[in-house]
Amino acid sequence: MYLDKFILPIDEESSLIEHKMEQNGGIFGYIDNTYPCGIFSKNQLSELSFSKITILYGGNGSGKSTLLNLIANKLELNRIAPFNSSELFSLYVERCKYELGYDDEGFKHRIPNGSRIITSDDIFDYMLTVRTNNEEIADSAEDIKSEWGNKKGSLRFGETVKMNSMDDYEAYRLQVLSRKKSISRREFIRRVAGTEMKLNSNGETALSYFDSKFKSDILYCLDEPENSLSPKMQLELVKMIEEMAHYCGCQFIIATHSPFLLAMEFTKIYDLDTNPVDIKKWWQLENPKVYFDFFNKHKRLFLDDK
Repeated sequence: MYLDKFILPIDEESSLIEHKMEQNGGIFGYIDNTYPCGIFSKNQLSELSFSKITILYGGNGSGKSTLLNLIANKLELNRIAPFNSSELFSLYVERCKYELGYDDEGFKHRIPNGSRIITSDDIFDYMLTVRTNNEEIADSAEDIKSEWGNKKGSLRFGETVKMNSMDDYEAYRLQVLSRKKSISRREFIRRVAGTEMKLNSNGETALSYFDSKFKSDILYCLDEPENSLSPKMQLELVKMIEEMAHYCGCQFIIATHSPFLLAMEFTKIYDLDTNPVDIKKWWQLENPKVYFDFFNKHKRLFLDDK
């Protein structure tokens, strides 16, 4: 394991706030937002130890995403999407500490290059980018179709473009390309307009995103990766994570309340809803119990439907 422990500055929260207030105007200083101070001390969480797959479980407001962002920032992991911050966040991160694990030969690990945090916003932005790209390519392709034709004035059979200046270069290049005997109309449009990216359902696109980003021997922080994924797709993601963790040298720290992810094998789960924060088995958590009670209440419908 690359990351072995993470220590929060619980005992230093009050001094951290006082220090920032002094910076803001001496004894008369003030702070508009003390985030993330006070989130974890109220549940007596001061230290976490990690396994190959560690899950931060809790409801909205439990601090699981905040904790994941603290870890990611302290380890300086690559990231795309911004995160909720405050004037105290950087100071809080500075006072966090961590310990790295050791390999089989007793040498201390380093955080691997390429380690990153992936959030649900990254997935949504990816899907939006693909859609926008495809729409632009489709619009461009329609324009190019009308230029390709076989009537006079078209790219392929019209009068030859004169190269009077570099301003004419693009028109000349397109006409030369369109007149090549070896290139079809479809191939011409593909080359000029570009190739559309495959975009299936949201769940399939999100799953393909994870598949493309997961590499061997990397530390990943995942913030609610189940968003946009159906139960069936979540089970596919579970297989992917388990394989990467157990066979490809990856370590995962995941903020989630998905029962499917919680039930992964050899997973260590911190229940941030308890006071003090405790390590639980997945079937001891509230979310899976709610699902169990619901389906147990209606199990007759499933049995009668066979």
